[in-house]
Amino acid sequence: MRVEVKVREVKGKCSAGYKVGDAFFINDPVVASDGETPLCSYAISAMLPYLSAFCRKTDEVDWINSLKELQCPDCKNTVTFSLTRVD
Repeated sequence: MRVEVKVREVKGKCSAGYKVGDAFFINDPVVASDGETPLCSYAISAMLPYLSAFCRKTDEVDWINSLKELQCPDCKNTVTFSLTRVD
């Protein structure tokens, strides 16, 4: 399953340069960018366990299906990402 990970909000100044609207895709097991969107190793490593689960088909009642967003681990300059499954 393909998942779009899109920047919804940036609080402070993102050191990786993310801007609202930037997006990349998880094509399990590959992380794909358009070449212009940065891929922050800190953000991706923090989100990867959730993204791996979110990419799999699960029962409708599985908690992972309620996941709508994730954020990077920087508590002062936080980037919030929305998650959308793309069929």
